[in-house]
Amino acid sequence: MTRFHLTHEMTTSERLVIRVATADDAPGKGYVHYRSWIETYTGIFDSKVMDHLSLERSVAIARDHPENTYVALYDGVIVGFSCYLEARDDDLHDAGEVMALYVLKSQQGLGIGKALMKNALTALKGYDTIVIWVLESNLQAIGFYRHIGFSTDGKSKEILGRKAIRMTLDLL
Repeated sequence: MTRFHLTHEMTTSERLVIRVATADDAPGKGYVHYRSWIETYTGIFDSKVMDHLSLERSVAIARDHPENTYVALYDGVIVGFSCYLEARDDDLHDAGEVMALYVLKSQQGLGIGKALMKNALTALKGYDTIVIWVLESNLQAIGFYRHIGFSTDGKSKEILGRKAIRMTLDLL
């Protein structure tokens, strides 16, 4: 059962707009995804994983899957995005998931990640619990999610050969 509640546009400042993504946003969203992976995961994932990255592939994925996504535009340019859905973990029932949250490194610290998360959580407000998976070695992201109110729940899994931990946020 889908319980997503989309707001069509939320302006958080004159320079920042968070809105629902469309297929036309694919070049910008794809670039953010591609660039963020390079900025965040170089040195964490081995070269076999990183060599498979391409801007073209990231744009194609963004074009094929604009649903359940918010984009952040700063001065009219896409600099971040968040994606959400019903939680995919077998041990969870009635839970939502933020499956992706990326902001270009040059734009971090401006409140863009918080605004994207706020919109994703609003879209998932019908769920009691929200989860997000994060690489155990990504201490900056873990700190960000803790600041928002997420905590680790002891679950882990392997993602592309690296340990990821599950963090949860109770909305009750």
